[in-house]
Amino acid sequence: MNLSLKDKTALICGGSQGLGLATAIELASLGATCILTARNEENLKTAVTQLSSEAGQAHRYIVSDFSDLDEVKDLAADLALEGTVHILINNTGGPATGPILEASTDAFADAFSQHLLCNQVLAQALVPGMIQAGYGRIINIISTSVKAPLKNLGVSNTTRWAVAAWAKTLATELAPHGITVNNVLPGSVRTARLESIFSNSAAARNVSPETIAEEALREIPMKRFGEAREVGAMAAFLATPAAAYVTGTSIAVDGGKTPVS
Repeated sequence: MNLSLKDKTALICGGSQGLGLATAIELASLGATCILTARNEENLKTAVTQLSSEAGQAHRYIVSDFSDLDEVKDLAADLALEGTVHILINNTGGPATGPILEASTDAFADAFSQHLLCNQVLAQALVPGMIQAGYGRIINIISTSVKAPLKNLGVSNTTRWAVAAWAKTLATELAPHGITVNNVLPGSVRTARLESIFSNSAAARNVSPETIAEEALREIPMKRFGEAREVGAMAAFLATPAAAYVTGTSIAVDGGKTPVS
């Protein structure tokens, strides 16, 4: 099985922590040169030091704020001029929790911009280089909500479905070039995002976060929360030559929780 990413360059969005950093660590271990991007420079500096490096790898970071679409456009244009990015990891922090009926139109607009529009901008800039290089992988880290909507995550559910539809369409268009587009769907994974969701749910119900966590565990067949590295490993596999015939899919990494759909 060919899992080598030697001489490949990967852009990892949201790469300073959590699922983005976990994915970058896995990609680097397979030989990829990683470019991390996020808005917190101090976190990025620390994150780069956690990536394994062998001869030929020169990891680096670029500060960018995905709430500013023009800034992402500049990032995309600069990367396209610098050289080929073979692997694009689309990963952005999730929208705020809350019922869909209580969400403002601005919340929807902001979420669509940070997720769907930023993905589109990066793909448009980087895909030509992938085609020329004869190698391309676009991997979107989204959510199991594309299989079954999650409670109290109205804006997130809506946005994730939009990204999944975008990815499926793009996968079909790029398949003749051998470029794959896939989605990784994290379930309940130990991250700051999960802690925030539990805390918000606990406050809304006037119970403890531990109570929310216990309820969540009962719904997971494996009876444990996932680790960020397990999501990163799936994303990294999809980036390798071994996954060349896998495209247009949404793969749950959730301990078996998501129902068949």
